[in-house]
Amino acid sequence: MNRSVKRLLLCGFIVVISIFILASCGNEKVTSNNKDQENSKNTEENDDTLKIEMMAGLFTEVPDMDNEFFSELQERTNTELEMVWVPDAEYDTRFDLVLASGDIPEVIWQLDFTKPTLLQSIDQGAFWDLAPFLDDFSEFPNLKNNITPGIWDYVTRDGHIWGIPRSRALIEPGIKIRKDWLEKYDIAIPKTLEEYKEALSLIVENDPSGQGTIGVAEGVTSPLMIAFGAATPTYNEEGGMIKDTLTPQYTDMVEWLRGLYKDGLVAEEFSGLNGFQRQDMLRSGRLASYTYSIYRDFPWTEDIKKIQPEGELMTLPPLEGPGGYTAQLAVGSSGAFYISKKVPEEKVMEILHYFEKTASEELTELAYYGIEGVHHEIKDGMKVLNDLGTEQINTTSMQPFTPGYKKWAEVHYPGASKEENLAKQEEVAGYEKLGKQNPFDWLYSSTWVDVWPNYQSEFDSKVTQAIVGDISMDDFRAYVEGLRNDAQIKQAFLEFAEAYEPYKERELQLD
Repeated sequence: MNRSVKRLLLCGFIVVISIFILASCGNEKVTSNNKDQENSKNTEENDDTLKIEMMAGLFTEVPDMDNEFFSELQERTNTELEMVWVPDAEYDTRFDLVLASGDIPEVIWQLDFTKPTLLQSIDQGAFWDLAPFLDDFSEFPNLKNNITPGIWDYVTRDGHIWGIPRSRALIEPGIKIRKDWLEKYDIAIPKTLEEYKEALSLIVENDPSGQGTIGVAEGVTSPLMIAFGAATPTYNEEGGMIKDTLTPQYTDMVEWLRGLYKDGLVAEEFSGLNGFQRQDMLRSGRLASYTYSIYRDFPWTEDIKKIQPEGELMTLPPLEGPGGYTAQLAVGSSGAFYISKKVPEEKVMEILHYFEKTASEELTELAYYGIEGVHHEIKDGMKVLNDLGTEQINTTSMQPFTPGYKKWAEVHYPGASKEENLAKQEEVAGYEKLGKQNPFDWLYSSTWVDVWPNYQSEFDSKVTQAIVGDISMDDFRAYVEGLRNDAQIKQAFLEFAEAYEPYKERELQLD
């Protein structure tokens, strides 16, 4: 069988289709990337090659699966990866459509461990329980020892293991700001959320971009939730652990965002923007601040400099808020891979061994730096990507991996010098001391999974209405209080409290 890759290019709005049927929406299509006849013949003769069909997120242009990077990965793992690439901004919608169709790829990725449609599909038997295959992990030492400590807990329920978690650094998201604009208007680096608001106000007022400078283009973010204390365990009278989005602290955060919006510091259309659009606003020099992975300061600064030569991004140190700091620690995993029940039992083991290989130290280095002399050079003892490395190694190329844990992976940028990376590390040093996780990133409640989808859309709409001033804060508080007092939601709170018990005394391991 020819080596192929299913490329999914989306334009306009998502349409309900099977991912295996050629779509007709503008430029949307599925294309195959075939090897020439000689390579095809060689592949057919190699019966040991493991073919894996995998659906994952697309964060760049569709990659060439025959390029130097992916060829090396497939050669080292003796695999033929048939990737179904789905643009990040539309991934969740397509994921739900695929689950609903029942035509699930052999391996499918999902970022959110607690996504209701995922958990419902697990309960309906759509995916393999991996516990019997992994057993005591004696055949999978890399998956046991090399990945982020504790993340197998996120895919384990009642002794069943439903996914293979993908390691990711704990120190990851941060609030970025245009450092050059702070300096231009003699604004001190903010230390609190109020100082941050004042800085945004001065920048927007002076309009340094000359095209209607925008303060922020997003509403609720995880660091803001941490700073307001929404992720701090909060209990009701019955002893239930209130979901983060229904805490009084969350409502306080919404009110703070309402103030930002009223002052003209938030993009008017913020609720309708996707991640790509927000990033484009930042990279085109119009946006003052954005929350994303810390290492992005480096490549996005280069993008900004093409338009505004003095442009420079920095990640702010943890900002103090009413209930904490904006030092959100990630869960240490960028989701997990789930193996479809359509995969034969004997092939499940082969797929697990593929992921075992990608968790090795050697393939983790490949994931981040590629091949020495091809993708990177050694400078001052540090691997630095060259032009080809910068082109081929990125968030998209990382998708087929379950890489080993690297503490500073989301802070260091392979294309930066050793000095620049160490300076960035120092810039965010406060995250180690002040950082907190949000336990609701992994806590499970069966009642919540069943009930909350009935309210999700309305709740999101109410949050937006409260921020833009279409409803009063009193109305929003009354709405949230009504949800908190719903009998089924109260039951979910009790289940969250029970699920949280084993984690109360858990200490994070950053090193």
